Amino acid sequence: MTKLTMLGTGNALVSECFNTCFVISSKSGNLLVDTGGGNYLIHQLRHSGFDLQDIHNIFISHSHIDHILGVIWVIRLSAQLMNKNRFEGDVNIYSHNEVIELLYLLANKLLLPYQAAFIGPRIHLIAINHEETRNISGYELKFFDIGSTRTKQFGFVLSYDDSRKLTFCGDEPCSPQCEKYAVDSEWLLHEAFCLYSQADIFNPYEKHHSTVKDACELAQRLRVKNLLLYHTEEKNLSHRKELYTQEGSRYFTGNIFIPDDLETLDISSIV
Repeated sequence: MTKLTMLGTGNALVSECFNTCFVISSKSGNLLVDTGGGNYLIHQLRHSGFDLQDIHNIFISHSHIDHILGVIWVIRLSAQLMNKNRFEGDVNIYSHNEVIELLYLLANKLLLPYQAAFIGPRIHLIAINHEETRNISGYELKFFDIGSTRTKQFGFVLSYDDSRKLTFCGDEPCSPQCEKYAVDSEWLLHEAFCLYSQADIFNPYEKHHSTVKDACELAQRLRVKNLLLYHTEEKNLSHRKELYTQEGSRYFTGNIFIPDDLETLDISSIV
């Protein structure tokens, strides 16, 4: 059984929900994907049923502050527990070389020396390459460079339940060069900054983002079965599910999911 728990679903500037990040979990372990912009990540983990000691594998897609800063708190608090012999096992943090270099810099600048000293012996910062495959938390992940025009960013294809695949495209539209990874996915995790009908209000294209319509048209063309949308605006938060599903269903015939913060989906049971 593979579950996906959304810790946050919002874009970089939200205040009524948390920045987009989530946990993919099974009996083999948990994979935390991105970490939001601060220590509220710890609150979200606890309120979704995860203890910090449940998190041994983390993937950071890119260096924007709403994706990376939460991991500094994970390192700090994990190191404190390790120092007191209250953390079993190690922590592995995966990303491309630019993020790994930045994490070394931030840790040495922001953490106490004894906390930073755990980086290497027990907290491992692991650089991954484009199209590299690794087995993490019981899953096979193939990482890929999304070809961002703003900052280097990686996504991944995760194989679960033997032959099914989940594709995570980061927080920019899936580019033509990356469509080969997403085609025929059981699950496509894709950003949708706002409704297409409100594009003149939120200006997603100026921010290198897409709309619900854009994401749904892409998913339809790539024969995706289940589409999960995240990294949204928050002005429509109270009616986001209804509004986004209504617009998206005009362009995509598969299942559309607009999760709330702390919502968990059993992706194994959804065909």
